[in-house]
Amino acid sequence: MPISEMLYRRPFRPVQGFLILLFSLTLFLTGFSLPSRAEITIGRSFDTAPIVLDGKVLFQVSKLREFSAKDRAKQANDSLAQAIRDFAAAQDSPGVPTVKVTPGALPTLRLADRHLLTVTDRDVMLGQDAMEQAVGWQRTINRAIATGLKERTPSYRRQAILKSGLGVLLAILLHCGIQWIRLRWRRQQLRTMQDTKRPLALLGLTSLQLLVWVGVGYYICELFPQFRTLLYLVLRSFDEPILILKEQEQGYGIVDLLIVVGLILGLWVIVRGLTLLLKSRILPLLGVNRGLQDAIAILTQYVLTGLGVVVILQVLGVDIGALLIVGSALGLGIGFGLQNIVSNFISGIILLLDRPIEAGDFIKVGELVGSVEKIGTRSTELRTHDEVTIIVPNSHFLEKEVVNWSHSSPVSRLHLPVDVAYGCDVDRVQTALIESVSHHPEVLAHPQPQVQFLGFGESALNFEVLVWFREPRQQYRLKSDLYFRIEAMLRQYQIEIPFPQRDLHVRSPHLEQLIDLLVQQRTENAPHLYYPDSVRSQPPSQPILASPPPSPQPISRPSAPQINLPELVAQMKGEQGLDIQDRRHRLNIYPQCFVGSEAVIWLMRTQRATRKEALRIGRLLMRKRIIHHVLDEHPFDDAYLFYRFYADEQQE
Repeated sequence: MPISEMLYRRPFRPVQGFLILLFSLTLFLTGFSLPSRAEITIGRSFDTAPIVLDGKVLFQVSKLREFSAKDRAKQANDSLAQAIRDFAAAQDSPGVPTVKVTPGALPTLRLADRHLLTVTDRDVMLGQDAMEQAVGWQRTINRAIATGLKERTPSYRRQAILKSGLGVLLAILLHCGIQWIRLRWRRQQLRTMQDTKRPLALLGLTSLQLLVWVGVGYYICELFPQFRTLLYLVLRSFDEPILILKEQEQGYGIVDLLIVVGLILGLWVIVRGLTLLLKSRILPLLGVNRGLQDAIAILTQYVLTGLGVVVILQVLGVDIGALLIVGSALGLGIGFGLQNIVSNFISGIILLLDRPIEAGDFIKVGELVGSVEKIGTRSTELRTHDEVTIIVPNSHFLEKEVVNWSHSSPVSRLHLPVDVAYGCDVDRVQTALIESVSHHPEVLAHPQPQVQFLGFGESALNFEVLVWFREPRQQYRLKSDLYFRIEAMLRQYQIEIPFPQRDLHVRSPHLEQLIDLLVQQRTENAPHLYYPDSVRSQPPSQPILASPPPSPQPISRPSAPQINLPELVAQMKGEQGLDIQDRRHRLNIYPQCFVGSEAVIWLMRTQRATRKEALRIGRLLMRKRIIHHVLDEHPFDDAYLFYRFYADEQQE
């Protein structure tokens, strides 16, 4: 997958549009302001100021004693502008006004017998003297004056108007052409029944149309000196310092800040692409699991972004120490409003380093249950069984109890409460429950399922079935499947499932009197019994005792499943069995052996056992002298240790 596709594979969001527009605005402003800038580094120094004529920067002047550079430049700019207006208004004046140099310790420039500038030692470039600098400024100003007077002639204005009309006509044609391309592309998308919502492509075409009109507008402004001056003033307003550092005597304008933002945005896009490449191509080749991939990618993104920002600011000539002072002052003011964001950010760092949860884990936090899709800087994406993505702040995972079924080992135990009616044979109940859950393919055979008698309920005997399974995400479906099997097995064994029962006791004095009266009437009318000896036999003086209840028989518990060792050994040596081959360790070769960790995984998969039970099976094979460590130095363990069968040694 290309990097650009990976970067924009998600649906378009307003934030992305804002960033793209911000980047375009940065290029627009910086591109127009570059001709008026004397250096590449950002930030304006108060030691120099530009000399400008008709919106064109001629050169820079420095401060002189009590006069600041800005005051000197303002006086010279006003004089040049006034001189141009005077000579342009006086059309009958012969020749073109020129600047003259008056030599001296500090040469001066004069225009029409008016003082214009004084060349100081600070104005002189390296390797020149003051007189050479004055002569160079003289030539520059004279060329600018001649060009300004030429641009104010009627013939030049007619040519400029014609060029402007041609530029507007060309812009209209380009605009219509781009619009035709847009409509044709959308028709083709509709004809092929593809997704027509491609915001990036549409935004690119719209930006191209905007760029055409901006370029034509800039071209027209450059043709006319009045428009060029107005454009310079507008762009210069963006370059005026809004952030002033008195310690450095330097200020930063809107353009400077946009340059920094644009470069940092470009850095973010590059780092984002590198981290996606690292996560999707490099780390999988190294066998890194998904959770560790996200942690490495995010930490790499933080480190590269931080280092890149520092490098960009240093290259642009920004003093990091001064920015830290400003940042600390701003941080103190907005810290209270951003404390939740900072808390979630720090929590995200802790989650990445401590790794209590990882991408792909099946967890429960509060009332939310789902799989962790992504751990971000501020929040974590949790996908539920309903395929709904829930955004959870990172601080919740540190402040609340989190149940992580996938942590360390995904093997878990499932509890299934089952109630049966009083009078049922508990031995048959246990047999039915064990039989109903033991044959499910997702229930592990080691450890075996268990049935616990919890007690006597109000209307039922309470049992609980305990089974082990390997996939926590499937616990709800597995629970439903097992309940279906349990209900069918209880019906097969004719075990009654109870329903709530209640005894009703009615107490009423009138009702009791009525019952006594009815009993008395029936007694009076009852027939007299005939006794042969005319004597009613007396009840025995001692009560007749019932036969004692039989002693309770112990309930037969189902025994642990017996392992057929010969069959297991045959499976281990079969085609779908262990990888048994000659292995080399250091300078030794061990023939016909297998790795202990691979054997544990194989036993877990084929015998439906947990890791603990797989180790127990392997150690049972060692006690039966079926397998052993190649050097007889280790028991059976889940490690990179070599084991082999005794039978293979006898064949050798």
